Amino acid sequence: MTGFHALRVKLSLMYREIAKFGAVGGAGVLVNIGVFNLVRHSTGLQTVRASVLATLVSIAFNYVGFRYFTYRDRDRAGRTKELGLFLFFSCIGMVIENGVLFVATYGFHWDSQLQSNVFKFLGIGVATLFRFWSYRTWVFRRLPARDAVEQAESFLTADGTADGTAADQAAGGVRRKPRKADANGVNLNG
Repeated sequence: MTGFHALRVKLSLMYREIAKFGAVGGAGVLVNIGVFNLVRHSTGLQTVRASVLATLVSIAFNYVGFRYFTYRDRDRAGRTKELGLFLFFSCIGMVIENGVLFVATYGFHWDSQLQSNVFKFLGIGVATLFRFWSYRTWVFRRLPARDAVEQAESFLTADGTADGTAADQAAGGVRRKPRKADANGVNLNG
């Protein structure tokens, strides 16, 4: 496996993670916008208060989706710490998301239904960038063993010893092709 191939494999895994994050996040956006409009028009709450309530509902929805779909293969030890970090970073994301809406509503007096939804959506987009980075870096951490295996495989493939080179054959050993698995542990070698 060359360095270029290893990079392609890592990017492929990252694309899958982004797709899963996007699927859960997209459903979370629908929940967020739906609850926002429902609360705003049925209760008479102010725009930003309705938005905060909708964000809290979507945070609960997203945690379940991220834990059991997007990051189900990540470390599950310390659920209390994981949930605490998730809520901490989600609250920062909520401040970012609703800060955009607050500035639009109270700073520029853009408070029509269309304007509120546009700036709510814009705030969600900005906060999503922060959330993706923080969740994958701090909340849903990779399993340490998986990192060690990937580092060992990249080390072996970098010096050419894992593919049955002359050095392996001279040592008298017959090397098997290393096992390749996707993010769920499914054997890709066949």
